[in-house]
Amino acid sequence: MKQQPPVRVMFVCLGNICRSPMAEAIFAKLVQDAGLQEQFVIASSGTGSWHTGERPHPGTQAVLQRNSVPLREDKVAHRLSGDELDSYDYIVAMDSDNVHSIYGLAPTPPTALYRLLDFAPHSDTRDVPDPYYTGGFDHVYGLVEAGARGLLEHIRNERGL
Repeated sequence: MKQQPPVRVMFVCLGNICRSPMAEAIFAKLVQDAGLQEQFVIASSGTGSWHTGERPHPGTQAVLQRNSVPLREDKVAHRLSGDELDSYDYIVAMDSDNVHSIYGLAPTPPTALYRLLDFAPHSDTRDVPDPYYTGGFDHVYGLVEAGARGLLEHIRNERGL
């Protein structure tokens, strides 16, 4: 049986220091816990360049640590470029503003663009709030974890993993 290429997932928020690195770390842990780490490439980026090269926000690092979710040691903020859009199977934005910004990066709209909470059917919101402005990293963690679980279930069902 021919092995499938890895599923490539890119999480996107505004600055790539709060929500998207949190989603990347949570999703990577869920994938590892399922024994599927060899079948995924997981990354995160931001639509803006304000924080490029910076480590994730201390609030993100703290909530991940409290929940025993490892963060890549080499994770620094990265700005998403239009050239990257075609190299991912799933572009997963944190909110509708991110979706709008992503559409502006590409000459043709990406076909695999989603909002994370589209995969959390029991959530009462579709947008993950930005804790950079509001605090509430624990609340955001709960939303992101629910979306990440739903996304993994969706991919596993879609790809037969």
